[in-house]
Formats: sequence, C-alpha cells, structure tokens
Amino acid sequence: MSETGITHESRENSGRYFISLAPDAEAQMTSRRVAPKIISIDHTLVPPEFRGQKIADRLMARAIKDAKTKGEKIIPACSYVAAQFKRHPEWADLLADPVPGRQAD
Repeated sequence: MSETGITHESRENSGRYFISLAPDAEAQMTSRRVAPKIISIDHTLVPPEFRGQKIADRLMARAIKDAKTKGEKIIPACSYVAAQFKRHPEWADLLADPVPGRQAD
C-alpha cells in the first residue's frame, strides 16, 4: 500500500493523516493521545465519490507504520480501524487495551 500523497499533522494531543483527493475533498483518519505511547484512532472518512479505491487502507497502513516506528499502541475507537485489526492478526502487538476508566468513542 503506497504512502504517496499522505500527510500527517500533529498537535499536542491529537493528529490526523489525510490525502487531498480534489480541490474540495480529502480523506482523513483522526487520532488523539490518551496516554503516553497510546493513541486512539477515532474517525476515518473517505468522501463517497472516492470510496472503493483503498484510500482508507492507505491511511491505515501509514498509521500502523508510524505506530511501529514510534513504539506506540493503538486503541481502535473507529469501526473501520477495529475491523482492520480483526483482518490483520499480524498487528496484534500494536493493539492497546482501552485505558482504564475511559471508553472508546
């Protein structure tokens, strides 16, 4: 899965990966830091006219690569991300348990 065209923006406790698809359209995957070395990926969106092109897969691949590089774990709060973790048992080492006292969105 190519990383071409994926941009990562990071703020203090949140971030997003996005791909510009057209002048007024972008796909994105958002996250928030819930603990040191633990992020919750809470939203994935691909505009309807661009679905079926594996764009969300590309965003997910980049998030996985970055988590591995940074030694982070992921809470799959987004249904798409949760489904991808089920399809990819090789990512099990990156799966974080929800932070005690906090529920995934």
